[in-house]
Amino acid sequence: MGDDHVTNPGGELPPEIVIVTGMSGAGRSTAARALEDLDWFVVDNLPPGLLPTMIDLAGRTHGAVPRVAAVVDVRSMAFTQDLLSTAEELRGRGIAARVVFLEASDETLVRRFESVRRPHPLQGDGRLTDGISRERELLRAVRGEADLVIDTSQLNVHQLKAKMVGFFGESKEAHLRANVVSFGFKHGLPVDADLVVDCRFLPNPHWVPDLRPMSGRDEPVRDYVLAQRGAKELLDSYTEVLRLLIAGYLREGKHYMTLAVGCTGGRHRSVAMSEQLAGRLREEGVEVNIIHRDLERE
Repeated sequence: MGDDHVTNPGGELPPEIVIVTGMSGAGRSTAARALEDLDWFVVDNLPPGLLPTMIDLAGRTHGAVPRVAAVVDVRSMAFTQDLLSTAEELRGRGIAARVVFLEASDETLVRRFESVRRPHPLQGDGRLTDGISRERELLRAVRGEADLVIDTSQLNVHQLKAKMVGFFGESKEAHLRANVVSFGFKHGLPVDADLVVDCRFLPNPHWVPDLRPMSGRDEPVRDYVLAQRGAKELLDSYTEVLRLLIAGYLREGKHYMTLAVGCTGGRHRSVAMSEQLAGRLREEGVEVNIIHRDLERE
């Protein structure tokens, strides 16, 4: 089989492949439709062992199928082992196989399954929550190895599609895309965060009466936060860390990153600092999307 597995006839580059997987009810079908709208060739419920064959077939189209997305779920036999080993096999052949894992909280998944009145595929004779727990355990290793984790708990269909378009709308070599998410620790950590910055050591504008009604996007709050002892030092030091990470991620073929920036409530310090870090990332050539998750919460 040899060299046919690395290059295609005529010298074309091998097709890109994205493997969409994750929790049942977390939005795999929505993500797949978004990729289909972007002209990716989408295959649903493909057993992991057939991924190399799918790529070989796409490679014989002489560039007519340059991008393939495969939706894989837990019902495939020996799912965890097969998917991870297959992704590693593809990478060994010089094919950029990226794994997207869709995640959601148990409460969200229960609500979604109940709304469509369907059982969980692993529920059996047990409760809905039993099926979710079983699936989460089976997918633990896959989630840990995923290139991109997307938490859909607070996303509607349109927002998830927008995220997929943001990540996969264009194919760029040696390019990193980042979500910078401000959040409040009291509302919980973003489960899809790769990196977390804690800004709670800075004085809280919430306790300044004139600043309390504002947010970190307002100039008076931003200036107040940035003037505090340690704010500039954090930005400068973390920018150096990000430079190292960006270079390392690209060397390892990782093209997506979620940076979460937190304070107590997610309205003042985290918003101001996330805007600053997003600007620093853009200066490093990273394409950045900013999300202020808890800005409107009390």
